[in-house]
Amino acid sequence: MEWITQKPFQGLFLALYSVSNNMKNLGRMGIRYLHKLNAANVPKDLLERGQNRVMEASLTFIRERAKLKGELLRALGGAVASASLLGVPLGHNSSFLQGPAFAPPRIREAIWCGSTNSTTEEGKELNDPRVLTDVGDVPVQEIRDCGVDDDRLMGIISESVKLVMEEDPLRPLVLGGDHSISFPVVRAVSEKLGGPMDILHLDAHPDIYHAFEGNKYSHASSFARIMEGGYARRLLQVGIRSITKEGREQGKRFGVEQYEMRTFSRDRHILENLKLGEGVKGVYISVDVDSLDPAFAPGVSHIEPGGLSFRDVLNILHNLQGNVVAADVVEFNPQRDTVDGMTAMVAAKLVRELTAKMSK
Repeated sequence: MEWITQKPFQGLFLALYSVSNNMKNLGRMGIRYLHKLNAANVPKDLLERGQNRVMEASLTFIRERAKLKGELLRALGGAVASASLLGVPLGHNSSFLQGPAFAPPRIREAIWCGSTNSTTEEGKELNDPRVLTDVGDVPVQEIRDCGVDDDRLMGIISESVKLVMEEDPLRPLVLGGDHSISFPVVRAVSEKLGGPMDILHLDAHPDIYHAFEGNKYSHASSFARIMEGGYARRLLQVGIRSITKEGREQGKRFGVEQYEMRTFSRDRHILENLKLGEGVKGVYISVDVDSLDPAFAPGVSHIEPGGLSFRDVLNILHNLQGNVVAADVVEFNPQRDTVDGMTAMVAAKLVRELTAKMSK
């Protein structure tokens, strides 16, 4: 993405971004087109063969990128674990705005924009590939444009994560995308490691509806799927300030530890001294950017005042004791990031500090 920061290309990037903003419904168009083909009696096996080729091609891309990065790190030596960016530009499971689909390239641009140095607060150097690599994006829109349904799409996301994990010492740091991506990512990590994890989930919402608006893959239902699958031993939800009766009932049903903002001052000492992952396969961290107060991160779909400060989040992450095996940063919406890319820089900083936590 270095070319984006070069002035001759900035106008082109902005033009392409403007066009992309008008393409939110492309996946639905692809599905409608598929229905038309079905109505025209196009053989079903012909369509399925084409879809399978597209899905395999997307997996081949991630597989070969991950393999190259893994071989490089093993040749360099000295890395036990290295964060590897994997973009999942998915927004259609959002219940309000679909802008998070455009987030991964904006986060990458902010990471490398040159307005700050490449060293994390804990002293890790992002320019060192043993600390951070990038395997690219799952081509979500291209897959959906072929009429692939969400069951298979979620499978492709899970398989992509597993391909990254197969290349030791890579650990997936996933860029969303809406929060629905956390389910296939967590599922993949848990299955690959062979057991449940402890999950630290920072969010304004618990995202634990059984099936919000009838959609089992809704971004508001991802943690219901995670808990049903047995992928988490403990789920800690921090920053909660928009929760319904169902959210609390589902939390009790699954034994979720929900820390609401109305009691944050009381809970701060606990949350800034967490010790997770003992006796399980490690720790997974999911950061919804709307966990932050909108004063710090206005570029989100669901603006909920009264949230965490950025330093609150960093204190929780920096002080966490545990083996962080994977993470995601989700729900940044570039279409609402109107303050000179402020939220993009916030999301990038979250990625930088998670990278430091994961790499060793």
